[in-house]
Amino acid sequence: MRPPFFSTATGLVCLALLSACSRHEPAPEPVRAVRSTVIAPATASGSLDYAAEVRARTESRLSFRVGGKITQRGVDLGDTVKAGQVLARLDPQDLRLGEAAAQAAVRAAQVNYDLAAADLKRYRELKAQGFISGAELERRETAAQAAQAQLEQARAQAGVQGNQRAYSALVADAPGVITSVDAEPGTVVAAGTPVLRLAHDGPRDVVFSVPEDRLNGVRALMDKAGALQVTLWGEENKPLPATVREVAAAADPVTRTFLVKADVGRAAVRLGQTATVSIALPPMEGVAKLPLSAVFEQQGRSTVWIVDAASMTVRAQPVALGGAEGREVVVVGGLQPGQRVVTAGVHVLTPGQKVTLYAEPGAPAQRPAAAASAPVAASVAR
Repeated sequence: MRPPFFSTATGLVCLALLSACSRHEPAPEPVRAVRSTVIAPATASGSLDYAAEVRARTESRLSFRVGGKITQRGVDLGDTVKAGQVLARLDPQDLRLGEAAAQAAVRAAQVNYDLAAADLKRYRELKAQGFISGAELERRETAAQAAQAQLEQARAQAGVQGNQRAYSALVADAPGVITSVDAEPGTVVAAGTPVLRLAHDGPRDVVFSVPEDRLNGVRALMDKAGALQVTLWGEENKPLPATVREVAAAADPVTRTFLVKADVGRAAVRLGQTATVSIALPPMEGVAKLPLSAVFEQQGRSTVWIVDAASMTVRAQPVALGGAEGREVVVVGGLQPGQRVVTAGVHVLTPGQKVTLYAEPGAPAQRPAAAASAPVAASVAR
């Protein structure tokens, strides 16, 4: 009989042989057919587009010059008003009482002045007859002058009170359109509290915001006629030329953008209308254009797949983008003319993977001479 350890060793060898036979080599990476394009120098022209709003050149926040309770508002949002039209009224009761008190003070001052003037006339006659001294006459003249000053003061105060009563009516100082209503009847407002907003008739502005990195470029367009193109939303009219009129000196505290106002003159636009402002960029020479599907992100950088014609493999190439033009991206760096770039199926490729060039059904396959011996594609990357 064989010793037990020979049986054990034989069993282990058999298990190892069986395990080796059961292992399978991993399947080779399939050769994928890819759509591609050859880089050629091109010229790209683009524009910067911003959402904008049509506003009036002059827009006033109307308010009462005195405080009180609003009893009447004669206009609504969007109403067209004329210069001098009454827009709202305050309760005038207290203002009328103040005006009446001022008028009474005027009458009292008038009586005092008349009395002082009559006394001065008599004392002048007495001085001429030698019955009073010069000092007494001077006192009477001073009293008459004081009475006259009090009368003038009372009249001025009465004029102020009359104006205060007139201020109980809020009047439009120019023709225009009501663009905001900030107070309703029954509200007690202080002097200067905004009640209505009036957009004056006249020139119109297109207002939009730009980020800080574009600010210098916009400022360079100041006062250049027609430097901007304005397209109104929902209308098929031709773009309107506009001129940059004003650029904010400080950024908005919330959005950190700078407000820009562009003049469109008296164009047929409606207040509050939405528009797109386009700023043309200078043409870029010697760039490359690729479909959007050709670019992917790798390690935080824009990247494309370059096809090596000699080995028919792909490698990742970081590129610098200069914007978009329709359905294409503009590549300003990282590529050379003559390089072949994969334009579809970039998400299924890996570095060094074998590829072949895809041809439309019925058309001869376009394969570089160096890759004539490349294996037939196993699948098409789309």
